[in-house]
Amino acid sequence: MGQPRSERGLGIALVVAAAIAWSTAPFFTRLLPFDPWTILFWRGLFAGGLITVLLVVMQGRAGLRQLLAPGKAGLLVASLSAIGMVSFIPALQMTDVMNVAVLIATQPFVAAALAWLWLNEAATWRTLIASLIAFAGVVITVGGVRAGADLGGIALSCLMVLAISTMTVVVRRHRETSMVAAAALSNFIGSLVGLPFAHDIAHVGGNGFAILAMFGCLQVALGLTFYMLGSRLLPSGQASLIATLETPLMPFWIWVAFREIPAVHALIGGALVIGAVVADIAGDRRSRG
Repeated sequence: MGQPRSERGLGIALVVAAAIAWSTAPFFTRLLPFDPWTILFWRGLFAGGLITVLLVVMQGRAGLRQLLAPGKAGLLVASLSAIGMVSFIPALQMTDVMNVAVLIATQPFVAAALAWLWLNEAATWRTLIASLIAFAGVVITVGGVRAGADLGGIALSCLMVLAISTMTVVVRRHRETSMVAAAALSNFIGSLVGLPFAHDIAHVGGNGFAILAMFGCLQVALGLTFYMLGSRLLPSGQASLIATLETPLMPFWIWVAFREIPAVHALIGGALVIGAVVADIAGDRRSRG
Protein backbone atom coordinates (compact mmCIF):
# COMPACT_ATOMS: atom_id res chain seq x y z
CA MET A 1 0.00 0.00 0.00
CA GLY A 2 2.92 2.33 0.77
CA GLN A 3 4.50 1.77 -2.65
CA PRO A 4 6.64 4.76 -3.77
CA ARG A 5 5.13 6.87 -6.53
CA SER A 6 8.29 6.59 -8.65
CA GLU A 7 8.15 2.79 -8.45
CA ARG A 8 4.51 2.79 -9.56
CA GLY A 9 5.36 5.15 -12.42
CA LEU A 10 8.18 2.87 -13.55
CA GLY A 11 5.79 -0.09 -13.56
CA ILE A 12 3.30 1.82 -15.73
CA ALA A 13 6.05 2.85 -18.17
CA LEU A 14 7.35 -0.72 -18.46
CA VAL A 15 3.92 -2.25 -19.13
CA VAL A 16 3.13 0.46 -21.71
CA ALA A 17 6.44 -0.38 -23.41
CA ALA A 18 5.48 -4.08 -23.32
CA ALA A 19 2.13 -3.35 -24.99
CA ILE A 20 3.86 -1.32 -27.72
CA ALA A 21 6.33 -4.16 -28.35
CA TRP A 22 3.59 -6.84 -28.39
CA SER A 23 1.46 -4.79 -30.81
CA THR A 24 4.04 -5.27 -33.60
CA ALA A 25 3.14 -8.99 -33.95
CA PRO A 26 0.81 -8.56 -36.99
CA PHE A 27 3.48 -6.50 -38.75
CA PHE A 28 6.13 -9.23 -38.42
CA THR A 29 3.65 -12.03 -39.12
CA ARG A 30 2.59 -10.33 -42.36
CA LEU A 31 6.23 -10.45 -43.54
CA LEU A 32 6.74 -14.18 -42.87
CA PRO A 33 5.47 -16.85 -45.34
CA PHE A 34 6.06 -19.76 -42.93
CA ASP A 35 3.74 -22.00 -40.92
CA PRO A 36 2.93 -20.71 -37.42
CA TRP A 37 4.92 -23.42 -35.62
CA THR A 38 8.09 -22.60 -37.57
CA ILE A 39 7.61 -18.97 -36.56
CA LEU A 40 7.06 -19.99 -32.94
CA PHE A 41 10.20 -22.16 -32.97
CA TRP A 42 12.63 -19.58 -34.38
CA ARG A 43 11.00 -16.62 -32.65
CA GLY A 44 11.37 -18.43 -29.31
CA LEU A 45 15.03 -19.25 -29.93
CA PHE A 46 15.91 -15.66 -30.84
CA ALA A 47 13.88 -14.21 -27.97
CA GLY A 48 15.21 -16.65 -25.39
CA GLY A 49 18.74 -16.13 -26.68
CA LEU A 50 18.57 -12.34 -26.38
CA ILE A 51 17.12 -12.46 -22.87
CA THR A 52 19.85 -14.93 -21.86
CA VAL A 53 22.53 -12.59 -23.22
CA LEU A 54 21.02 -9.70 -21.25
CA LEU A 55 21.00 -11.87 -18.12
CA VAL A 56 24.68 -12.70 -18.52
CA VAL A 57 25.63 -9.08 -19.25
CA MET A 58 23.73 -7.78 -16.22
CA GLN A 59 24.34 -10.56 -13.70
CA GLY A 60 27.13 -12.77 -15.05
CA ARG A 61 27.10 -16.37 -13.88
CA ALA A 62 24.33 -15.59 -11.39
CA GLY A 63 22.02 -14.92 -14.34
CA LEU A 64 22.83 -18.30 -15.88
CA ARG A 65 22.17 -19.99 -12.56
CA GLN A 66 18.74 -18.35 -12.45
CA LEU A 67 18.03 -19.71 -15.93
CA LEU A 68 19.13 -23.25 -15.07
CA ALA A 69 17.55 -23.21 -11.59
CA PRO A 70 14.69 -20.68 -11.73
CA GLY A 71 13.03 -21.92 -8.55
CA LYS A 72 9.39 -22.90 -8.16
CA ALA A 73 8.04 -19.40 -8.79
CA GLY A 74 10.24 -18.82 -11.84
CA LEU A 75 9.40 -22.23 -13.30
CA LEU A 76 5.68 -21.62 -12.75
CA VAL A 77 5.86 -18.23 -14.49
CA ALA A 78 7.86 -19.70 -17.40
CA SER A 79 5.35 -22.54 -17.82
CA LEU A 80 2.33 -20.21 -17.71
CA SER A 81 3.95 -17.85 -20.21
CA ALA A 82 4.75 -20.77 -22.54
CA ILE A 83 1.16 -22.03 -22.29
CA GLY A 84 -0.08 -18.58 -23.28
CA MET A 85 2.27 -18.36 -26.28
CA VAL A 86 1.60 -21.90 -27.50
CA SER A 87 -2.19 -21.58 -27.13
CA PHE A 88 -2.26 -18.35 -29.12
CA ILE A 89 -1.16 -19.84 -32.47
CA PRO A 90 -3.66 -22.74 -32.76
CA ALA A 91 -6.40 -20.49 -31.37
CA LEU A 92 -5.89 -18.17 -34.34
CA GLN A 93 -5.99 -21.17 -36.67
CA MET A 94 -9.18 -22.64 -35.20
CA THR A 95 -11.29 -19.51 -34.83
CA ASP A 96 -11.45 -15.95 -36.12
CA VAL A 97 -8.88 -13.43 -34.86
CA MET A 98 -11.82 -11.25 -33.74
CA ASN A 99 -12.92 -13.89 -31.26
CA VAL A 100 -9.41 -14.24 -29.87
CA ALA A 101 -9.00 -10.48 -29.47
CA VAL A 102 -12.32 -10.09 -27.63
CA LEU A 103 -11.41 -12.86 -25.18
CA ILE A 104 -7.97 -11.33 -24.58
CA ALA A 105 -9.76 -8.13 -23.61
CA THR A 106 -11.29 -9.93 -20.62
CA GLN A 107 -7.84 -10.44 -19.08
CA PRO A 108 -7.98 -7.41 -16.74
CA PHE A 109 -11.13 -8.84 -15.12
CA VAL A 110 -9.66 -12.34 -14.82
CA ALA A 111 -6.38 -11.04 -13.39
CA ALA A 112 -8.21 -8.79 -10.92
CA ALA A 113 -10.41 -11.70 -9.78
CA LEU A 114 -7.42 -14.03 -9.32
CA ALA A 115 -5.49 -11.34 -7.44
CA TRP A 116 -8.46 -10.79 -5.13
CA LEU A 117 -8.89 -14.53 -4.46
CA TRP A 118 -5.19 -15.28 -4.00
CA LEU A 119 -3.58 -12.07 -2.75
CA ASN A 120 -6.63 -10.32 -1.30
CA GLU A 121 -5.67 -7.49 -3.67
CA ALA A 122 -8.88 -5.67 -4.53
CA ALA A 123 -8.90 -3.67 -7.75
CA THR A 124 -10.14 -0.08 -7.45
CA TRP A 125 -13.50 0.83 -8.89
CA ARG A 126 -11.64 3.19 -11.20
CA THR A 127 -9.60 0.34 -12.70
CA LEU A 128 -12.64 -1.95 -13.00
CA ILE A 129 -14.69 0.73 -14.79
CA ALA A 130 -11.73 1.54 -17.05
CA SER A 131 -11.33 -2.19 -17.80
CA LEU A 132 -15.01 -2.40 -18.76
CA ILE A 133 -14.64 0.60 -21.10
CA ALA A 134 -11.47 -0.91 -22.59
CA PHE A 135 -13.30 -4.20 -23.13
CA ALA A 136 -16.08 -2.37 -24.98
CA GLY A 137 -13.43 -0.61 -27.06
CA VAL A 138 -11.81 -3.90 -28.06
CA VAL A 139 -15.21 -5.36 -29.02
CA ILE A 140 -15.82 -2.34 -31.26
CA THR A 141 -12.28 -2.50 -32.68
CA VAL A 142 -12.48 -6.12 -33.79
CA GLY A 143 -16.08 -5.92 -34.95
CA GLY A 144 -17.65 -8.26 -32.41
CA VAL A 145 -17.67 -12.02 -31.95
CA ARG A 146 -18.98 -14.04 -34.85
CA ALA A 147 -21.69 -16.58 -34.23
CA GLY A 148 -20.76 -20.18 -34.82
CA ALA A 149 -17.14 -19.72 -33.84
CA ASP A 150 -15.14 -22.91 -33.38
CA LEU A 151 -15.33 -24.09 -29.79
CA GLY A 152 -11.76 -25.43 -29.85
CA GLY A 153 -10.35 -22.02 -30.73
CA ILE A 154 -12.50 -20.36 -28.08
CA ALA A 155 -11.33 -22.90 -25.48
CA LEU A 156 -7.67 -22.30 -26.35
CA SER A 157 -8.20 -18.54 -26.17
CA CYS A 158 -9.72 -18.94 -22.70
CA LEU A 159 -6.75 -21.10 -21.67
CA MET A 160 -4.38 -18.40 -22.89
CA VAL A 161 -6.21 -15.68 -20.95
CA LEU A 162 -6.23 -17.80 -17.79
CA ALA A 163 -2.50 -18.63 -18.17
CA ILE A 164 -1.38 -15.02 -18.71
CA SER A 165 -3.67 -13.70 -15.97
CA THR A 166 -2.33 -16.28 -13.52
CA MET A 167 1.23 -15.45 -14.60
CA THR A 168 0.57 -11.77 -13.86
CA VAL A 169 -0.61 -12.59 -10.34
CA VAL A 170 2.32 -14.97 -9.67
CA VAL A 171 4.81 -12.29 -10.79
CA ARG A 172 3.09 -9.82 -8.46
CA ARG A 173 3.09 -12.36 -5.60
CA HIS A 174 6.81 -13.13 -5.93
CA ARG A 175 8.15 -9.63 -6.48
CA GLU A 176 11.40 -10.53 -4.75
CA THR A 177 12.17 -13.18 -7.39
CA SER A 178 13.90 -12.23 -10.65
CA MET A 179 11.52 -13.10 -13.49
CA VAL A 180 13.78 -12.21 -16.42
CA ALA A 181 15.24 -15.72 -16.44
CA ALA A 182 11.68 -17.08 -16.47
CA ALA A 183 10.97 -14.98 -19.57
CA ALA A 184 13.93 -16.60 -21.38
CA LEU A 185 12.96 -20.07 -20.22
CA SER A 186 9.37 -19.66 -21.43
CA ASN A 187 10.58 -18.95 -24.96
CA PHE A 188 12.81 -22.02 -25.01
CA ILE A 189 9.87 -24.12 -23.80
CA GLY A 190 7.72 -22.66 -26.58
CA SER A 191 10.37 -23.55 -29.17
CA LEU A 192 10.51 -27.15 -27.94
CA VAL A 193 6.73 -27.47 -28.12
CA GLY A 194 6.62 -26.02 -31.62
CA LEU A 195 9.49 -28.12 -33.03
CA PRO A 196 7.50 -31.34 -33.80
CA PHE A 197 4.86 -29.36 -35.72
CA ALA A 198 7.17 -26.98 -37.64
CA HIS A 199 7.37 -27.85 -41.35
CA ASP A 200 9.32 -24.90 -42.77
CA ILE A 201 12.40 -24.92 -40.52
CA ALA A 202 14.70 -25.94 -43.38
CA HIS A 203 13.19 -23.38 -45.77
CA VAL A 204 14.03 -20.24 -43.79
CA GLY A 205 16.49 -18.15 -45.80
CA GLY A 206 18.65 -15.17 -44.86
CA ASN A 207 15.85 -12.61 -45.17
CA GLY A 208 13.52 -14.84 -43.17
CA PHE A 209 16.12 -15.25 -40.42
CA ALA A 210 16.56 -11.48 -40.20
CA ILE A 211 12.81 -10.90 -39.81
CA LEU A 212 12.47 -13.76 -37.31
CA ALA A 213 15.39 -12.35 -35.31
CA MET A 214 13.72 -8.93 -35.13
CA PHE A 215 10.39 -10.58 -34.32
CA GLY A 216 11.91 -12.55 -31.45
CA CYS A 217 14.13 -9.79 -30.10
CA LEU A 218 11.86 -6.77 -30.42
CA GLN A 219 8.33 -8.13 -30.11
CA VAL A 220 8.81 -11.08 -27.76
CA ALA A 221 12.02 -10.58 -25.77
CA LEU A 222 11.57 -6.88 -25.02
CA GLY A 223 7.79 -7.15 -24.62
CA LEU A 224 7.86 -10.10 -22.24
CA THR A 225 10.82 -8.73 -20.24
CA PHE A 226 9.17 -5.32 -19.84
CA TYR A 227 5.90 -6.96 -18.76
CA MET A 228 7.61 -9.27 -16.27
CA LEU A 229 9.43 -6.32 -14.68
CA GLY A 230 6.52 -3.88 -14.81
CA SER A 231 3.79 -6.19 -13.53
CA ARG A 232 5.81 -6.74 -10.33
CA LEU A 233 5.24 -3.08 -9.50
CA LEU A 234 1.52 -2.73 -10.28
CA PRO A 235 -1.77 -4.26 -9.10
CA SER A 236 -2.55 -7.21 -11.36
CA GLY A 237 -5.77 -5.72 -12.72
CA GLN A 238 -4.08 -2.45 -13.64
CA ALA A 239 -1.12 -4.18 -15.33
CA SER A 240 -3.52 -6.25 -17.46
CA LEU A 241 -5.59 -3.16 -18.28
CA ILE A 242 -2.57 -1.23 -19.56
CA ALA A 243 -1.52 -4.25 -21.62
CA THR A 244 -4.81 -4.02 -23.58
CA LEU A 245 -3.20 -1.07 -25.40
CA GLU A 246 -1.73 -3.82 -27.60
CA THR A 247 -5.03 -4.27 -29.49
CA PRO A 248 -5.63 -0.71 -30.78
CA LEU A 249 -1.92 -0.29 -31.57
CA MET A 250 -1.88 -3.34 -33.89
CA PRO A 251 -3.65 -1.59 -36.82
CA PHE A 252 -1.37 1.44 -36.32
CA TRP A 253 1.74 -0.55 -37.33
CA ILE A 254 -0.12 -2.06 -40.31
CA TRP A 255 -1.06 1.47 -41.38
CA VAL A 256 2.54 2.71 -41.01
CA ALA A 257 4.09 -0.25 -42.87
CA PHE A 258 1.46 -1.16 -45.47
CA ARG A 259 -0.63 2.02 -45.72
CA GLU A 260 -3.79 0.14 -44.78
CA ILE A 261 -6.14 2.71 -43.28
CA PRO A 262 -7.97 1.38 -40.20
CA ALA A 263 -11.76 1.18 -40.39
CA VAL A 264 -13.81 3.80 -38.55
CA HIS A 265 -14.94 1.25 -35.92
CA ALA A 266 -11.27 0.39 -35.24
CA LEU A 267 -10.46 4.05 -34.64
CA ILE A 268 -13.46 4.48 -32.31
CA GLY A 269 -12.66 1.32 -30.37
CA GLY A 270 -9.00 2.20 -30.16
CA ALA A 271 -9.83 5.64 -28.81
CA LEU A 272 -11.97 4.05 -26.09
CA VAL A 273 -9.17 1.67 -25.04
CA ILE A 274 -6.50 4.37 -25.01
CA GLY A 275 -8.82 6.78 -23.22
CA ALA A 276 -9.67 4.19 -20.55
CA VAL A 277 -6.00 3.43 -19.88
CA VAL A 278 -4.99 7.09 -19.79
CA ALA A 279 -7.91 7.93 -17.44
CA ASP A 280 -6.93 5.09 -15.08
CA ILE A 281 -3.27 6.17 -15.00
CA ALA A 282 -4.25 9.83 -14.47
CA GLY A 283 -6.66 8.85 -11.69
CA ASP A 284 -3.96 6.74 -10.07
CA ARG A 285 -1.55 9.69 -10.08
CA ARG A 286 -4.16 12.03 -8.58
CA SER A 287 -5.05 9.56 -5.83
CA ARG A 288 -1.37 9.34 -4.87
CA GLY A 289 -0.95 13.07 -4.68
